[in-house]
Amino acid sequence: MKNIMEVLNIKYPIIQGGMAWISEAKLAAAVSNAGGAGIIAAGGRTAEYIREQIQLAKTLTDKSFGVNIQLMAPNKDEIVSVVCEEKPAFVTLGAGNPVPFLAKFKEAGVKTIPVVPNVKLAKRVEAAGADAIVVEGMEAGGHIGVLTTMPLMTQVIPEVNIPVIVAGGFGDGRGLAAALTMGAAGVQMGTRFLLAEECGVHANVKAKLIEAADTDSIVTGQTIGHAVRGVKNKFSLNFVDLEKKGTSEEELIKLATGTNRLAAVDGDVENGMVQAGQTLLPLKKVEPAKVIIDTIIAEAKETLAKAQKIQL
Repeated sequence: MKNIMEVLNIKYPIIQGGMAWISEAKLAAAVSNAGGAGIIAAGGRTAEYIREQIQLAKTLTDKSFGVNIQLMAPNKDEIVSVVCEEKPAFVTLGAGNPVPFLAKFKEAGVKTIPVVPNVKLAKRVEAAGADAIVVEGMEAGGHIGVLTTMPLMTQVIPEVNIPVIVAGGFGDGRGLAAALTMGAAGVQMGTRFLLAEECGVHANVKAKLIEAADTDSIVTGQTIGHAVRGVKNKFSLNFVDLEKKGTSEEELIKLATGTNRLAAVDGDVENGMVQAGQTLLPLKKVEPAKVIIDTIIAEAKETLAKAQKIQL
C-alpha cells in the first residue's frame, strides 16, 4: 500500500481540513509550502470563485494542494468541471455519493479522496477507484457522524488497501503519532489551522478558540439529523435548549441557516456557529502554518521514539 506522502507528493502526512467559508488559497498554499497538503473549500462558493482560488494558489505554491467539494451543493457539477479543468493535485469529496464523479476526476488526472463514515462505504469507493479515503470521527468540527475516531480507525483501516486518512480530534503531534501507529496513512486537521496566521477566519473566532476550555465543545442539530459540532456560545446553547423543548425541524433549520458564515466571516461569535472540534487546548496562539506543522512533526517524532522503548 502506498502512503499518502507518495500518493499526493507531500513531505508530511498532514492534510488541512476543507472548512467552508474559511479554507482559501492563502491558507492552502501556506500548509502545502510547509510540507502538508492544503485544501480550498468549495462549500457555499461559486464555481468561478473556486477557479480564482485554484489559480491564486498556483501562484503561491508549487506544491500539491486540493479542493474539498460538498456533493450536496446545487452547483456541484459546475465546481467539478472547474476542478477538472484547473487540475489541482487532488479533491476530497463529502456530503454525497462520490462514485459517479471518480472516473471524471481520474480522466483529468486529479486524485480522489472521498470522505466516508463506515466500512461499507470505504470498500465501495475503493472498488470504484478512489486513491485514498478520509474517515472522520464525531470529535471533528462541523458536520459529524455517529462514530468516534478510534472505532473508525480500528474497523476501517484493516478492511481496505488504499491509504486511510483519519480526522476528528487531531490537534498535536501525539495524535498524529497515535494515528500512524494504528495504521493510518496520515491525519486531517481543521481546527488547529484556524489559528494559522494565513487563515482568513475572523479574528474574533481565533480569540474565541484561544479562550476555550477543554469542555467548551457542543453538538447542535442531533435531534433533526444534522449534527454540527462547535463551541459553546449564545447561539449553540440556545439551539440545544430549543431542541430539548421540541422545537420543530423547520424552525431549527431556519435558525441555523447562515450561522457558520456569520461567525467565520462577520465575526459574530455569540450569534454565529463557531465550528470547531473537541481538541481545543492546543489552540494557544496564532502562528504561521509552518510553525504549526513543524511543531506537530517534532511532537510526533518524540512520541514515536518514546513508544519504541516500551516493552510488552
